[in-house]
Amino acid sequence: QVHVVESGGGLVQPGGSLRLSCAASGSSFRIYTMGWFRQAPGKQRELVAVITSVGSTNYADSVKGRFTISRDNFENTVYLQLISLKPEDTATYYCNERAGAFSWGQGTQVTVSS
Repeated sequence: QVHVVESGGGLVQPGGSLRLSCAASGSSFRIYTMGWFRQAPGKQRELVAVITSVGSTNYADSVKGRFTISRDNFENTVYLQLISLKPEDTATYYCNERAGAFSWGQGTQVTVSS
């Protein structure tokens, strides 16, 4: 079983940027398609970015052009670079296998506010 720990969130002003990290345990990490999800208060969790084992990526329309997902299979880490942040990006961000097969971590809070 792979376990994940997210970090890197914080409070930023609109237009700001952050880099989120997801450290995963387990030697099989590199074979999985990984995703970053987010959940805002009162809303369902949504998938915002996906990266395959070989680095192909896909994004939700709401973040396309502003968020970049990447991974380092040697370090068992997935990253999410966020730029041009908007108040509607405020949420708790989680990483997991694309279909949510792993146990969910605690997430990392991103708050975009002036």
